Amino acid sequence: MRIRATVATVTGALALSVLAAPAVHAAPGEPYKLNVTFSHFKITKAIKVGATGHYSTTVTYKLTHGTDVDIKAKDFVTNPVLYRGSLATPSSVRLTGVKPAACTVNSATTATCTGKIDIYPGEDLLNSDAGTWKGAAVAIAYNGQDPAGEEFDISKVGHADKEGLGTTLVRRAAQLTVNASPEPVQKGKTLTVTGKLTRANWETGKYAGYATQPVELQFRKKNATTYTKVKTLKTNTRGDLKTTVKASVDGYYRFVFKGTTTATAVNAAGDFVDVK
Repeated sequence: MRIRATVATVTGALALSVLAAPAVHAAPGEPYKLNVTFSHFKITKAIKVGATGHYSTTVTYKLTHGTDVDIKAKDFVTNPVLYRGSLATPSSVRLTGVKPAACTVNSATTATCTGKIDIYPGEDLLNSDAGTWKGAAVAIAYNGQDPAGEEFDISKVGHADKEGLGTTLVRRAAQLTVNASPEPVQKGKTLTVTGKLTRANWETGKYAGYATQPVELQFRKKNATTYTKVKTLKTNTRGDLKTTVKASVDGYYRFVFKGTTTATAVNAAGDFVDVK
């Protein structure tokens, strides 16, 4: 399992992962318990992740600390984290920000921190990772210790974390097409409406058919502003859609997929049909 290490650069050396746990420490011993707590963790309800590229979402949280903790120190870092399972022994890669969170001081012992969750699907995610992720926050005070130095003493490094602060959905982006034919069509004649529902495959970097999913066919009359449901059908094993309707008036046909906990909702762009 890959653990992202590119969290922060401190005093010219790669910082310890903000996900610091005893299992990843190069030096013996453990960090001391840092006098920091976290609350008011806010994150979007769902993150849409395509087949390739970089996806990011903002997280805010409150950091409360003792007077012995200098959150303005250059080698103090904090980050939000997403994980599955537990923070210490996750079942998937932990997701965090490429850069540390930025904290705005509210009082002598509190601050509001804003950080990113950066996701690179080809590196970070398996298809089975789609679904609910839990939120956590972590803080590390290096106190002048250089993780890359020969005299690095981890016992002088402070560490605090809090898991179970919130949840979000990490979902595979879906795409949907529609085509109604023939065009134009005689009134009362049969229209064949086809389309395809696909979703991001994070392991191949491509989009693939989404099988046996319910999809609505909707229609909007020319010059109208809203669509109405015509029928519901399911995709086949390749994600294909095909149905027929009787042509009546000019208008737009589209397919609508309402999404799942693992794939995003999507509407196909309406396909206009001229009825003669």
